Amino acid sequence: MKKERNDWMKNYYKTLKRLERMINVQKQVKDIMKIIAEANTMITEMEETILKASINNQVINTTNITKISEDLRYLIQSDMENCIF
Repeated sequence: MKKERNDWMKNYYKTLKRLERMINVQKQVKDIMKIIAEANTMITEMEETILKASINNQVINTTNITKISEDLRYLIQSDMENCIF
């Protein structure tokens, strides 16, 4: 009877230890999921920043092209006026 009780107690404590390990794994998985969610948020914010920078760059490029074309137009008109007079 005592041996059966000892075996039962051993099994009981082994089972408790396994449950503790399972709970720890679940906590670790939960922590990893939080980290993944934070990483996804950071990636989304970085993508938004890159997109905004790209849009700003395109606007600046368009502005520069417009300015260059205005300058060229002015130079051409000035050169034509100089040729006429």
